[in-house]
Amino acid sequence: MYEFFVAKRYLRSKHKRNFITIISMLSTVGITIGVAALIIVLSVFNGFGSLVTSIMVNFDPHIRITVHSEEGFKKADSLQYVLNDIKEIKSFYPYVEGKAILLNRRSYEILNIKGITEHKKNETWGVGNKIMSGHYDLNEFNGMNKIILGLPIALRLSGRVGDTISVTSANNIERSITSFALPRTMKFEISGIFESNNKDYDNSYVFTSLEAAQNLLGMRNKISGYEIRLNNIDESDNVKTKLEKLIGTKDFTINSWYDLHKDLYGVMLVERWTAYIILCLIIAVGTFNILGSLTMSVIEKRKDIGVLRSMGSNGKSIMRIFMFEGMLVGVIGTIAGICIGLLVCYLQIKYNFYPLDSTRYIINAMPVEVRITDIKWE
Repeated sequence: MYEFFVAKRYLRSKHKRNFITIISMLSTVGITIGVAALIIVLSVFNGFGSLVTSIMVNFDPHIRITVHSEEGFKKADSLQYVLNDIKEIKSFYPYVEGKAILLNRRSYEILNIKGITEHKKNETWGVGNKIMSGHYDLNEFNGMNKIILGLPIALRLSGRVGDTISVTSANNIERSITSFALPRTMKFEISGIFESNNKDYDNSYVFTSLEAAQNLLGMRNKISGYEIRLNNIDESDNVKTKLEKLIGTKDFTINSWYDLHKDLYGVMLVERWTAYIILCLIIAVGTFNILGSLTMSVIEKRKDIGVLRSMGSNGKSIMRIFMFEGMLVGVIGTIAGICIGLLVCYLQIKYNFYPLDSTRYIINAMPVEVRITDIKWE
């Protein structure tokens, strides 16, 4: 294929620096920078996405079933038989959730109180793995119930491990006012303080035993739903669909780990695609510059084209020569951009040359995760 050979000779024989050569070089540099920036930016988004997912999944269940009707409360206990028959489910736990007012001396907070059962010893998720002070202890001792607070809540209430606080069910306050009775109030001992790196939980959730929460919220033996962990998190959508068919959605709400934080992931997805489109436009500008330089190159090499035509080359062969020349410029720029992008990502992973302030962020360096699929898209 002599067209490719001639195209390579044209590309390598540009000894004099004219306007067309400068445009070709700038086009190649533009594609190189665009591709390198695309790989780096997408890898940073991948790193942050994986970091957020690990934080969420290490605290949240893979699937959560929530009761939202009176009929659902009656059926909730029978759900465990359905869950036991699904092989993808590793473990599941009932929970109770409601609003409560926490009072310690003159400080008070209105928060979500969640009653849970203690997880198995080999479980690596939930509040039990995020305790930074005290112990993961929800068992009643000498008639005193235990409670676990988030670090920001403990600071606002001036509470420490071993302190006793009063907890009032906010759900029963309206009922108490109409019936002229005092709202249900219970004493709890702070057994632990946790920090999950998730402000939604640290600032608005406290945890106690399932029985204590049921008594406080006046739910007797009712539960709010089940939290489910799977053998493989990638099966979340399939198991969710299976549960919707088995138990329906009339009395229950079924959410996967993605659904629980859909707004956050939606914003991250929009940011990712916005950055991708902008960087692709940079590459497109470089591509159009290549087309412009090739057009001017055709005008410059009219004599060479005449010689080739006299030697028997037809119009399609000459067109392929310049097409191959443009492809070579694009391939060189793309390969150079991929190499530079991967090199920068490797240096960040290996040496963390772009650090973050650990006093403000939960990590000490910019997270980077390179995925082959991102390179294939390019």
